[in-house]
Formats: sequence, C-alpha cells, structure tokens
Amino acid sequence: MRENQDNLNLVVMLTHDDRTVEHAYEIFEQCKDSRAKFWGFKEAPLPLADMKKLYARMKECGKTTILEVVDYTDEGGLAGAKMAAECGCDILMGTLYSDSIHDFCREHHLKYMPFVGKVRKRPSILEGTVEDMVAEANRYLEKGVYGIDILGYRFTGDAADLNKRFVANVNAPICIAGSVNSYQRLDELKSAAPWCFTIGGAFFEHKFGEDFCTQINSVCDYMAR
Repeated sequence: MRENQDNLNLVVMLTHDDRTVEHAYEIFEQCKDSRAKFWGFKEAPLPLADMKKLYARMKECGKTTILEVVDYTDEGGLAGAKMAAECGCDILMGTLYSDSIHDFCREHHLKYMPFVGKVRKRPSILEGTVEDMVAEANRYLEKGVYGIDILGYRFTGDAADLNKRFVANVNAPICIAGSVNSYQRLDELKSAAPWCFTIGGAFFEHKFGEDFCTQINSVCDYMAR
C-alpha cells in the first residue's frame, strides 16, 4: 500500500547528470526552509565525510533522507548501501536488486527501493516492457522491499504510458525518478499519482524558474493543486 496514501511527494536531488553537485551543502542551506520534505543525492562523487555532514544537516532540519545509487553491479550496489547506512539515510534507492543488498538494508533498517527494468549507462537509460517491469517489481515486493524506483522518463518507449500503468499495477511506494523537467511531465505525474518523484538536473537548468528555492516551492504548490 502506498505510504499513508500521500502521493506526489517531491524529492529534491542535489544532482546533475546523475552526479552530486560539489556545492550541495550550500544549496541545501539556502533551501532548507522550502516546502520539500524529501531530499537526497547520488553516491558519487562527494567524499563520504561530506556526504555524512550533509545528511546530518538534513536530518537536523527534519528531512527524510535518500541516497540513490547509480551502479548496476552487486558489489557497487552493496557499497552504496553501506554508504547509506553509515550516513544514517532513511531510504536507499536505485541499484539492481540483489538479495545481498536487500539483506544488508534489512539488517541496517534501510528502506530499499531498487530499480526495475533494463537500466544502463550514466545518466541512466531504461529499456524493457511495462509487463516485465511490473512483474519484476512485484517479485521484489514479495521478497519484502519497501518500494520501487523506476526511471520513467529515461524510458526509451512511451514514458507517460509506462508511469501510469506501472503505478496502477504495483501496490507499493513508487518513485518516478529522473528527467522530470516540464509542467507537462508534472501533469502526467498527477495523472499517474506515484508516491514520490525526483527533480535534480531540471532545477539546476532552471526549468521551473530562476531561483533554486523558488522552483522547489513552485513545484510543490503546483502538485498540491
């Protein structure tokens, strides 16, 4: 069941081209009082000490914290999970599912939301069929993962159709991540109604306005209408 039936949560990702920006801490400080409650970034390239400092600050400000790992190997995914645990994150998103990563997340009280589909490259590309991705997601949910991270707008097919059908057929918290960069796509997300969605690069490219914090609030307000 989708958490508290409270959908359309914005996750602010302090990333561009699937990499954390160097000045992530400064941006968070500027925008910590914005309406966004969910914040995160990627596993590279910030040093672990900087990651821990930023996540600690986010937690001080009452935010739900997320690490999204863009690595498609079991070894790399597990290393990302260990980073998330050491940083005290609430949610691990990304990685290709493996039992070893899932077991680690359960042992360390991390909510795990793996990718589904055929994911490759960085920035990521998603391939596959809707039916296969739904079936894959439901297999992971049977194993006990918290939810699913789907790279809807990185899909090589009809993204809006994928997002809507996927959310309708997977009864769990779903994050639609990556390339949400227009009001048209926000409207499509309203129609699909996932639990949450990420925006990172679009804020750095000023797709929703000039000021970073104003963009966050504008998107939050738009999705609440």
